[in-house]
Amino acid sequence: MKMLCHGSPWLRQVWLLDSLRKRCDFVQGALARLGISNAQTLWGRAETLGQDAAHRGSYDVAVARAVADMRVLSELCLPFVRTGGHLVAAKGPDPAAEVAAAKHAFDVLGGRLVDVMKVESLSEEGLPRTAVIVRKDMQTPEEYPRREGKPSKRPL
Repeated sequence: MKMLCHGSPWLRQVWLLDSLRKRCDFVQGALARLGISNAQTLWGRAETLGQDAAHRGSYDVAVARAVADMRVLSELCLPFVRTGGHLVAAKGPDPAAEVAAAKHAFDVLGGRLVDVMKVESLSEEGLPRTAVIVRKDMQTPEEYPRREGKPSKRPL
């Protein structure tokens, strides 16, 4: 599930994006039960919704868990982020090689690496986690994200 945020620093609207309807329904039910009113789910694929004018370039922050290579996450998330916004990607203990390999993707998609920082969270293996922070400096070219499956099969 990817998290997309927009709004003032004090009152954020959070959109939780997932390609599986069942997961979205579960999370929406949990949000309702907990009384969380500033978050809702968005069902769909990032490749499709990243091309939708209602979502493209609309969010201050996109947060993604460690589900894909940084090159793929960048292509799936940066199109949602407004210029000046950020992508925050959860990664394992040492993403240096993965981040270095993603430099071309950042350049193509309008992003720039800001920081790779350790976070106080442990993986299932007990290893520390990191957060990769990318600032979006320029608009993402219209051809990104590419159609479904393409980013993971042929990463930038």
